[in-house]
Amino acid sequence: MFRSRAKEEKAPVAEKAPVTVSKQSRDPQAPKGRPTPKRSEAQRRRRSVANTPMTRKEAARRRREERRAQLERQRQALATGDERYLPPRDKGPVRRFARDFIDSRFNLAEFFLPLAVVILVLSMIRDPAVQAVVMLLWLAVIVLIVLDWIVTGFRLRKVLNERFPDQNKRGAVAYALMRSLQMRRLRLPRPQVKRGERP
Repeated sequence: MFRSRAKEEKAPVAEKAPVTVSKQSRDPQAPKGRPTPKRSEAQRRRRSVANTPMTRKEAARRRREERRAQLERQRQALATGDERYLPPRDKGPVRRFARDFIDSRFNLAEFFLPLAVVILVLSMIRDPAVQAVVMLLWLAVIVLIVLDWIVTGFRLRKVLNERFPDQNKRGAVAYALMRSLQMRRLRLPRPQVKRGERP
């Protein structure tokens, strides 16, 4: 007598609703039809969640550690010549050949720093004759280094065009000439060939 009309209208509809019976058998304890993950997988997921940085400070610390590890790998690669971790400037077979080409020969440019020190020491002597010799020595050193660079650059460009016709050789000659300015024992990546050995 006091029943609401809404409940009476909803009751038959609920009774007439068809019951869908799935033909696939499902583990009653598994959520949404997925099997329960193995314990090792669950532990791995928990560890990955626990290892993710929760704060900005932790994320910055992790980035610093990764950067430090990357720099350490690069430092070791510069010492051993490992191509995987070299900086982009030194990577690739073209750059490696350019390094080996320079390291396998004597270059006048690598003696520039010792000669510059000697010339600077001589320039401190206030004798006009010594000053004239120093000026001529400076001029001779610069001219010889420029000539050596021209010859080396021409030869290296020719060999690179023969050995690597289809690869990008842009900047390889300048890279090699700048390497020739450094003393052999101070070069990075370290020389991988001996003097006189063909690369």
